[in-house]
Amino acid sequence: MEIILIQDVTNLGHKDDVVKVRNGYGRNYLIPQGFAILATQPAKKMHAENIRQRAHKELKNRTDAQAIAAKLVAIELRIGAKTSTTGKIFGSVNTIQIAEALVEKGLIARTSP
Repeated sequence: MEIILIQDVTNLGHKDDVVKVRNGYGRNYLIPQGFAILATQPAKKMHAENIRQRAHKELKNRTDAQAIAAKLVAIELRIGAKTSTTGKIFGSVNTIQIAEALVEKGLIARTSP
């Protein structure tokens, strides 16, 4: 029996794998527990389409992230903070300060809370 795994199953496979298992294991355990679905022709077509769409979204996210990274390489941020006479900073620089500096440089859009 062929099944499509909906989630990772130890010693069997990872999510979205199409695996062959014995009928009893598939029908009595994997499918009722929600770990897998039966690999019929329509299910295989839907599975292939889902994988194709997921790959497309991942590619778009990766290219967007690379574009942002390319912009960030050329940027130098200066964030003011109190320091001691030896140059050691008091406290820390937090993410809010970094986000505000990036908004001032025009790299990210200001969002309302």
